[in-house]
Amino acid sequence: MGRILAIDYGRKRTGVAVTDPLGIIATPLDTIPTHELLAFLKSYQQKEAVDQFVVGMPKTLLNEDSETAPLVRKFVEALKKTFPEKPVHLADERFTSSMAMQAMIDGGMKKKDRRLKGNVDKISATIILQSFIDTVKR
Repeated sequence: MGRILAIDYGRKRTGVAVTDPLGIIATPLDTIPTHELLAFLKSYQQKEAVDQFVVGMPKTLLNEDSETAPLVRKFVEALKKTFPEKPVHLADERFTSSMAMQAMIDGGMKKKDRRLKGNVDKISATIILQSFIDTVKR
């Protein structure tokens, strides 16, 4: 098993996280302007081998697609076209932003750094990825 890359897709910014080469530990990678995301992923893929992708799917509390879900589905189609040989998994991303904020508080991150939305995005991607890894191991 190789690297898994997770994407917390957003209208303006997208958080990205990645595992180590053994696919065991998730770490934040970066926050990318969404319009540059596919170019970033192509460039990253040239430097580091990625075996599969996990994309956070926004859901409501009733487990229905949220208003941004169609944008995410459109991106997933583009991702599959760009990397047809790589599996793309969808993962429930409910509550990841609030979990990311709590993780930053618990980790002692300063208030001004917590206000940077890019930090929340990449930590949310990390939570999505670690949850996926834990689910696959079970």
